Amino acid sequence: MSRIGSYPIEIPQKVEVTFTGQTITVKGPMGELNQEVAPGITVEVGEKELVINRGDDSKQLRAYHGLYRALVKNMVEGVSNGHTIELELVGVGYKANANGQILELGLGFSHNIYMQLPPDVKLEAKTERGKNPSIKLVSADKQLVGQVAAKIRSMRKPEPYKGKGVLFKGEVIRRKAGKTAAE
Repeated sequence: MSRIGSYPIEIPQKVEVTFTGQTITVKGPMGELNQEVAPGITVEVGEKELVINRGDDSKQLRAYHGLYRALVKNMVEGVSNGHTIELELVGVGYKANANGQILELGLGFSHNIYMQLPPDVKLEAKTERGKNPSIKLVSADKQLVGQVAAKIRSMRKPEPYKGKGVLFKGEVIRRKAGKTAAE
């Protein structure tokens, strides 16, 4: 029996959940999200909570049971509070500027990198004197904000010798010792 899938999901006051056909729709202050559900998975929407059930105990449906419960929980949390990911640019001369939905990154290459972000992701870039530049991404869709953050991080992954690169806020890089002088 799936332990994750059997837990009910609390629905906040501002959030509205509907299940029609095989589609779950969640509406809230941060936006609206939809999720297709596999056949055999049903959703019971109550006043203040939501329960996901499966038709039988086949291996595939047991796997889907926990998966869809986690996806719907993230949807409910996303439309009520939003999901936030913060990135930090570590390196001399690294910079980030936000111009609407266009992110301009200066990561030590001969040219700046311009990224067009999806309209569902809110972007904020800060540069304070004496601190590393930071990028804050906020969206109702957890998968989308994670994918955008991973794409930004892939532009200059942190390296283990000097620790330079684009890091998630609070990420710790295992440092390696460099070459020693030959004697």
